[in-house]
Amino acid sequence: MADSYARAGVDTAAGDLAVELMKKAVTRTHGPQVLGGFGGFAGLFDVSFLTAFKRPLLATSTDGVGTKVAIAQAIDKHDTIGQDLVGMVVDDIIVVGAAPLFMTDYIACGKVFPNRIADIVAGIANACAETGTALVGGETAEHPGLLGVDDYDVAGAAVGAVEADALLGPDRVTNGDVVIAMRSSGVHSNGFSLVRHILAGAGVGFTDHSDALGGTVGEVLLEPTRLYAGPLVRLLDAHPGAVHALSHVTGGGIAANLARVLPRGSWAEVERSTWAPHDVFRVLADMGGIDLADTEGTWNLGVGMFAIVDAAAADAVLSFLNAEGVESWVAGTVSTGAVPTAEFVQGAKGVDGGAVRLTGAFA
Repeated sequence: MADSYARAGVDTAAGDLAVELMKKAVTRTHGPQVLGGFGGFAGLFDVSFLTAFKRPLLATSTDGVGTKVAIAQAIDKHDTIGQDLVGMVVDDIIVVGAAPLFMTDYIACGKVFPNRIADIVAGIANACAETGTALVGGETAEHPGLLGVDDYDVAGAAVGAVEADALLGPDRVTNGDVVIAMRSSGVHSNGFSLVRHILAGAGVGFTDHSDALGGTVGEVLLEPTRLYAGPLVRLLDAHPGAVHALSHVTGGGIAANLARVLPRGSWAEVERSTWAPHDVFRVLADMGGIDLADTEGTWNLGVGMFAIVDAAAADAVLSFLNAEGVESWVAGTVSTGAVPTAEFVQGAKGVDGGAVRLTGAFA
Protein backbone atom coordinates (compact mmCIF):
# COMPACT_ATOMS: atom_id res chain seq x y z
CA MET A 1 0.00 0.00 0.00
CA ALA A 2 2.87 2.37 0.79
CA ASP A 3 4.38 1.71 -2.63
CA SER A 4 1.02 2.37 -4.26
CA TYR A 5 0.66 5.63 -2.36
CA ALA A 6 4.19 6.63 -3.41
CA ARG A 7 3.32 5.93 -7.06
CA ALA A 8 0.33 8.24 -6.58
CA GLY A 9 2.74 10.98 -5.52
CA VAL A 10 2.60 10.88 -1.71
CA ASP A 11 5.84 10.03 0.09
CA THR A 12 5.01 9.07 3.67
CA ALA A 13 8.67 8.38 4.45
CA ALA A 14 9.58 11.95 3.48
CA GLY A 15 6.78 13.17 5.72
CA ASP A 16 8.13 11.17 8.64
CA LEU A 17 11.62 12.56 8.06
CA ALA A 18 10.26 16.12 7.97
CA VAL A 19 8.58 15.50 11.33
CA GLU A 20 11.81 14.17 12.82
CA LEU A 21 13.75 17.20 11.56
CA MET A 22 11.29 19.70 13.07
CA LYS A 23 10.91 17.88 16.38
CA LYS A 24 13.66 19.66 18.32
CA ALA A 25 12.52 23.16 17.30
CA VAL A 26 8.90 22.46 18.15
CA THR A 27 9.66 20.81 21.49
CA ARG A 28 11.65 23.90 22.51
CA THR A 29 8.36 25.86 22.68
CA HIS A 30 6.84 23.41 25.18
CA GLY A 31 6.59 24.32 28.83
CA PRO A 32 4.99 22.36 31.67
CA GLN A 33 1.52 23.29 30.41
CA VAL A 34 1.97 21.24 27.22
CA LEU A 35 0.91 17.64 27.81
CA GLY A 36 1.32 14.51 25.73
CA GLY A 37 4.62 15.41 24.15
CA PHE A 38 5.29 15.59 20.42
CA GLY A 39 3.39 13.86 17.63
CA GLY A 40 -0.03 13.23 19.14
CA PHE A 41 -3.26 13.39 17.20
CA ALA A 42 -4.24 16.50 19.17
CA GLY A 43 -2.22 19.02 21.15
CA LEU A 44 -2.97 19.29 24.86
CA PHE A 45 -2.51 22.44 26.92
CA ASP A 46 -3.21 22.65 30.64
CA VAL A 47 -5.36 25.71 31.34
CA SER A 48 -6.03 25.05 35.01
CA PHE A 49 -4.34 28.39 35.74
CA LEU A 50 -7.46 30.04 34.34
CA THR A 51 -9.30 29.09 37.54
CA ALA A 52 -7.51 32.05 39.12
CA PHE A 53 -9.24 34.40 36.66
CA LYS A 54 -12.46 36.09 37.70
CA ARG A 55 -13.87 35.80 34.18
CA PRO A 56 -11.41 34.28 31.71
CA LEU A 57 -11.95 34.96 28.02
CA LEU A 58 -10.30 32.95 25.26
CA ALA A 59 -9.15 34.79 22.16
CA THR A 60 -8.47 33.02 18.89
CA SER A 61 -7.10 34.02 15.51
CA THR A 62 -6.30 32.23 12.26
CA ASP A 63 -4.43 33.48 9.20
CA GLY A 64 -1.85 32.72 6.55
CA VAL A 65 1.05 34.54 4.92
CA GLY A 66 -0.55 35.21 1.56
CA THR A 67 1.40 35.51 -1.66
CA LYS A 68 4.65 36.26 0.16
CA VAL A 69 5.21 32.49 -0.01
CA ALA A 70 5.67 32.87 -3.78
CA ILE A 71 8.86 34.84 -3.13
CA ALA A 72 10.16 32.25 -0.67
CA GLN A 73 9.54 29.58 -3.28
CA ALA A 74 11.14 31.63 -6.07
CA ILE A 75 14.46 32.08 -4.26
CA ASP A 76 14.31 28.77 -2.34
CA LYS A 77 14.53 30.43 1.08
CA HIS A 78 12.04 29.12 3.61
CA ASP A 79 13.42 29.87 7.08
CA THR A 80 11.68 33.23 7.60
CA ILE A 81 8.15 32.61 6.35
CA GLY A 82 7.26 30.89 9.64
CA GLN A 83 7.88 34.09 11.59
CA ASP A 84 5.53 35.88 9.21
CA LEU A 85 2.84 33.34 10.02
CA VAL A 86 3.24 33.72 13.77
CA GLY A 87 3.18 37.51 13.48
CA MET A 88 -0.02 37.48 11.46
CA VAL A 89 -1.77 35.22 13.96
CA VAL A 90 -0.38 35.97 17.42
CA ASP A 91 -0.24 39.75 16.98
CA ASP A 92 -3.97 39.74 16.24
CA ILE A 93 -4.55 38.08 19.62
CA ILE A 94 -2.61 40.67 21.61
CA VAL A 95 -4.82 43.39 20.10
CA VAL A 96 -7.60 42.48 22.55
CA GLY A 97 -5.12 42.31 25.43
CA ALA A 98 -4.88 38.51 25.44
CA ALA A 99 -1.57 36.78 26.12
CA PRO A 100 -0.97 34.05 23.51
CA LEU A 101 -1.00 30.51 24.89
CA PHE A 102 -0.62 28.01 22.06
CA MET A 103 -0.64 27.68 18.29
CA THR A 104 -1.04 25.04 15.59
CA ASP A 105 0.15 25.22 11.99
CA TYR A 106 -0.85 23.71 8.64
CA ILE A 107 1.38 23.31 5.60
CA ALA A 108 -0.04 22.09 2.30
CA CYS A 109 2.49 21.23 -0.40
CA GLY A 110 2.76 19.52 -3.76
CA LYS A 111 5.67 17.40 -2.56
CA VAL A 112 7.27 17.02 0.86
CA PHE A 113 10.91 18.09 0.84
CA PRO A 114 11.88 17.31 4.45
CA ASN A 115 14.50 20.03 4.90
CA ARG A 116 12.20 22.67 3.40
CA ILE A 117 9.34 21.71 5.70
CA ALA A 118 11.73 21.65 8.66
CA ASP A 119 12.94 25.17 7.79
CA ILE A 120 9.38 26.47 7.66
CA VAL A 121 8.43 24.87 10.97
CA ALA A 122 11.66 25.96 12.64
CA GLY A 123 10.77 29.54 11.71
CA ILE A 124 7.34 29.07 13.25
CA ALA A 125 8.79 27.49 16.39
CA ASN A 126 11.44 30.18 16.85
CA ALA A 127 8.82 32.92 16.59
CA CYS A 128 6.51 31.05 18.95
CA ALA A 129 9.33 30.84 21.49
CA GLU A 130 9.96 34.58 21.13
CA THR A 131 6.32 35.40 21.79
CA GLY A 132 5.80 32.89 24.62
CA THR A 133 3.50 30.73 22.53
CA ALA A 134 3.59 26.93 22.65
CA LEU A 135 3.51 25.20 19.26
CA VAL A 136 1.36 22.24 20.30
CA GLY A 137 0.61 20.63 16.96
CA GLY A 138 0.38 20.92 13.23
CA GLU A 139 -0.14 19.14 9.96
CA THR A 140 1.86 18.77 6.76
CA ALA A 141 -0.30 17.60 3.86
CA GLU A 142 1.08 16.44 0.51
CA HIS A 143 -1.30 17.24 -2.37
CA PRO A 144 0.21 16.01 -5.65
CA GLY A 145 -1.80 17.03 -8.69
CA LEU A 146 -3.46 19.86 -6.78
CA LEU A 147 -0.27 21.80 -6.05
CA GLY A 148 2.91 21.93 -8.10
CA VAL A 149 5.98 20.06 -6.88
CA ASP A 150 7.56 23.20 -5.41
CA ASP A 151 4.32 24.87 -4.32
CA TYR A 152 3.17 25.18 -0.74
CA ASP A 153 1.00 27.35 1.48
CA VAL A 154 1.02 27.87 5.23
CA ALA A 155 -1.68 28.74 7.73
CA GLY A 156 -2.01 28.73 11.48
CA ALA A 157 -4.33 29.32 14.40
CA ALA A 158 -3.62 30.40 17.95
CA VAL A 159 -5.44 30.80 21.25
CA GLY A 160 -4.81 33.33 24.01
CA ALA A 161 -6.46 34.34 27.27
CA VAL A 162 -7.43 37.63 28.89
CA GLU A 163 -9.28 38.64 32.03
CA ALA A 164 -12.63 40.13 30.99
CA ASP A 165 -12.05 43.38 32.84
CA ALA A 166 -8.67 43.78 31.09
CA LEU A 167 -10.13 43.42 27.60
CA LEU A 168 -8.88 46.15 25.26
CA GLY A 169 -11.06 47.82 22.67
CA PRO A 170 -13.03 50.86 21.51
CA ASP A 171 -15.13 51.09 24.69
CA ARG A 172 -11.98 52.09 26.62
CA VAL A 173 -10.90 54.82 24.19
CA THR A 174 -11.64 58.37 25.34
CA ASN A 175 -11.22 61.93 24.15
CA GLY A 176 -7.58 63.04 24.23
CA ASP A 177 -6.07 59.57 24.10
CA VAL A 178 -2.69 59.47 22.38
CA VAL A 179 -2.04 57.36 19.28
CA ILE A 180 1.38 55.71 19.46
CA ALA A 181 2.83 54.14 16.31
CA MET A 182 5.22 51.19 16.37
CA ARG A 183 7.78 50.67 13.63
CA SER A 184 7.36 47.76 11.24
CA SER A 185 10.28 45.72 9.91
CA GLY A 186 9.22 46.18 6.30
CA VAL A 187 6.34 45.01 4.13
CA HIS A 188 5.36 42.31 6.68
CA SER A 189 2.83 39.95 5.04
CA ASN A 190 0.24 42.14 3.35
CA GLY A 191 0.12 43.72 -0.07
CA PHE A 192 2.41 41.27 -1.82
CA SER A 193 0.06 40.93 -4.76
CA LEU A 194 0.77 44.61 -5.44
CA VAL A 195 4.50 44.06 -4.85
CA ARG A 196 4.60 41.20 -7.33
CA HIS A 197 2.51 43.17 -9.86
CA ILE A 198 4.93 46.11 -9.69
CA LEU A 199 7.99 43.92 -10.09
CA ALA A 200 6.48 42.01 -13.00
CA GLY A 201 5.57 45.26 -14.75
CA ALA A 202 9.10 46.57 -14.28
CA GLY A 203 10.66 43.32 -15.49
CA VAL A 204 12.44 42.79 -12.15
CA GLY A 205 12.97 39.25 -10.89
CA PHE A 206 13.20 38.08 -7.29
CA THR A 207 16.76 36.85 -7.84
CA ASP A 208 17.90 40.16 -9.38
CA HIS A 209 20.18 42.51 -7.46
CA SER A 210 18.80 45.97 -6.80
CA ASP A 211 21.07 48.82 -5.72
CA ALA A 212 17.98 50.82 -4.78
CA LEU A 213 16.72 48.07 -2.48
CA GLY A 214 20.20 47.29 -1.20
CA GLY A 215 20.41 43.62 -2.07
CA THR A 216 18.79 40.70 -3.83
CA VAL A 217 15.17 41.65 -4.42
CA GLY A 218 13.64 38.49 -3.00
CA GLU A 219 15.80 38.51 0.12
CA VAL A 220 14.92 42.13 0.88
CA LEU A 221 11.23 41.41 0.47
CA LEU A 222 11.44 38.34 2.74
CA GLU A 223 12.44 40.47 5.73
CA PRO A 224 10.28 38.77 8.38
CA THR A 225 7.35 40.40 10.11
CA ARG A 226 8.19 42.18 13.37
CA LEU A 227 6.71 40.40 16.40
CA TYR A 228 4.92 42.70 18.85
CA ALA A 229 3.17 40.24 21.17
CA GLY A 230 6.06 39.67 23.58
CA PRO A 231 6.82 43.34 24.28
CA LEU A 232 3.12 44.21 24.42
CA VAL A 233 2.30 41.46 26.93
CA ARG A 234 5.07 42.84 29.11
CA LEU A 235 3.82 46.41 28.59
CA LEU A 236 0.30 45.50 29.67
CA ASP A 237 1.68 43.83 32.79
CA ALA A 238 4.01 46.71 33.65
CA HIS A 239 1.49 49.51 33.01
CA PRO A 240 -2.00 48.17 33.71
CA GLY A 241 -4.75 50.44 32.43
CA ALA A 242 -2.40 52.63 30.38
CA VAL A 243 -3.27 51.04 27.03
CA HIS A 244 -6.88 51.39 25.92
CA ALA A 245 -6.72 49.75 22.48
CA LEU A 246 -4.28 48.21 20.02
CA SER A 247 -4.48 47.97 16.24
CA HIS A 248 -2.48 45.52 14.11
CA VAL A 249 -1.80 47.12 10.71
CA THR A 250 -2.46 44.29 8.26
CA GLY A 251 -4.79 44.03 5.25
CA GLY A 252 -6.51 47.34 4.60
CA GLY A 253 -3.57 49.50 5.55
CA ILE A 254 -3.04 52.21 8.12
CA ALA A 255 -6.22 54.27 8.51
CA ALA A 256 -8.70 51.43 8.08
CA ASN A 257 -7.15 49.25 10.77
CA LEU A 258 -6.83 52.09 13.27
CA ALA A 259 -10.47 53.07 12.67
CA ARG A 260 -11.58 49.56 13.67
CA VAL A 261 -10.53 50.12 17.30
CA LEU A 262 -11.97 53.62 17.73
CA PRO A 263 -15.47 54.11 19.17
CA ARG A 264 -18.24 55.33 16.92
CA GLY A 265 -18.32 59.13 16.79
CA SER A 266 -14.60 59.53 17.48
CA TRP A 267 -11.88 60.43 15.03
CA ALA A 268 -8.12 60.65 14.78
CA GLU A 269 -5.67 62.32 12.45
CA VAL A 270 -2.37 60.48 11.99
CA GLU A 271 0.43 62.84 11.07
CA ARG A 272 2.63 61.42 8.30
CA SER A 273 5.52 63.75 9.18
CA THR A 274 6.15 61.78 12.39
CA TRP A 275 7.89 58.98 10.51
CA ALA A 276 9.73 58.07 7.33
CA PRO A 277 8.53 54.99 5.45
CA HIS A 278 11.11 52.27 4.82
CA ASP A 279 13.08 52.64 1.59
CA VAL A 280 11.49 49.45 0.26
CA PHE A 281 8.11 51.19 0.05
CA ARG A 282 9.51 54.26 -1.72
CA VAL A 283 11.45 52.15 -4.21
CA LEU A 284 8.47 49.95 -5.04
CA ALA A 285 6.15 52.95 -5.41
CA ASP A 286 8.61 54.69 -7.74
CA MET A 287 9.08 51.48 -9.72
CA GLY A 288 5.33 51.21 -10.19
CA GLY A 289 4.78 54.90 -10.88
CA ILE A 290 2.51 55.16 -7.82
CA ASP A 291 2.25 57.98 -5.32
CA LEU A 292 3.27 56.65 -1.91
CA ALA A 293 0.06 58.00 -0.33
CA ASP A 294 -1.96 55.85 -2.74
CA THR A 295 -0.56 52.71 -1.11
CA GLU A 296 -1.71 53.60 2.43
CA GLY A 297 -4.69 51.28 2.08
CA THR A 298 -2.43 48.37 1.07
CA TRP A 299 0.97 48.59 2.80
CA ASN A 300 1.89 49.43 6.39
CA LEU A 301 4.47 52.01 5.19
CA GLY A 302 6.54 51.58 8.34
CA VAL A 303 3.83 51.25 11.03
CA GLY A 304 3.01 47.68 12.06
CA MET A 305 1.01 48.35 15.23
CA PHE A 306 -0.77 51.22 16.96
CA ALA A 307 -1.43 51.67 20.66
CA ILE A 308 -4.09 54.07 21.88
CA VAL A 309 -3.10 55.10 25.38
CA ASP A 310 -4.09 57.36 28.23
CA ALA A 311 -2.45 60.74 27.60
CA ALA A 312 -0.98 60.77 31.12
CA ALA A 313 0.76 57.45 30.46
CA ALA A 314 2.02 58.18 26.94
CA ASP A 315 5.60 59.01 27.95
CA ALA A 316 5.87 55.89 30.12
CA VAL A 317 4.52 53.69 27.34
CA LEU A 318 6.92 55.20 24.81
CA SER A 319 9.87 54.70 27.11
CA PHE A 320 8.90 51.09 27.77
CA LEU A 321 8.42 50.17 24.11
CA ASN A 322 11.63 51.81 22.96
CA ALA A 323 13.53 50.08 25.77
CA GLU A 324 12.07 46.80 24.48
CA GLY A 325 13.56 47.52 21.06
CA VAL A 326 10.25 48.53 19.47
CA GLU A 327 10.81 51.95 17.90
CA SER A 328 7.71 53.99 18.82
CA TRP A 329 6.48 57.57 18.58
CA VAL A 330 3.38 59.73 18.99
CA ALA A 331 1.51 59.88 15.69
CA GLY A 332 -1.76 61.58 16.67
CA THR A 333 -4.56 61.98 19.18
CA VAL A 334 -8.17 60.84 19.46
CA SER A 335 -11.03 63.32 19.54
CA THR A 336 -14.74 62.88 20.22
CA GLY A 337 -15.59 66.39 19.06
CA ALA A 338 -17.14 67.38 15.76
CA VAL A 339 -15.47 65.61 12.86
CA PRO A 340 -13.68 68.08 10.53
CA THR A 341 -14.99 68.45 7.02
CA ALA A 342 -12.54 66.17 5.30
CA GLU A 343 -12.28 62.70 3.81
CA PHE A 344 -11.93 60.10 6.56
CA VAL A 345 -11.72 56.32 6.45
CA GLN A 346 -14.27 54.40 8.51
CA GLY A 347 -16.42 51.29 8.38
CA ALA A 348 -13.61 48.96 7.31
CA LYS A 349 -14.08 45.18 7.75
CA GLY A 350 -17.72 45.78 8.63
CA VAL A 351 -16.83 47.58 11.88
CA ASP A 352 -18.98 50.60 12.69
CA GLY A 353 -16.19 52.39 14.51
CA GLY A 354 -14.41 55.70 14.42
CA ALA A 355 -12.90 57.72 11.59
CA VAL A 356 -9.23 58.15 10.65
CA ARG A 357 -7.31 60.11 8.09
CA LEU A 358 -3.62 60.67 7.43
CA THR A 359 -2.44 64.29 7.16
CA GLY A 360 0.71 66.09 6.07
CA ALA A 361 3.69 64.67 4.19
CA PHE A 362 6.01 61.83 5.13
CA ALA A 363 9.34 62.69 6.68
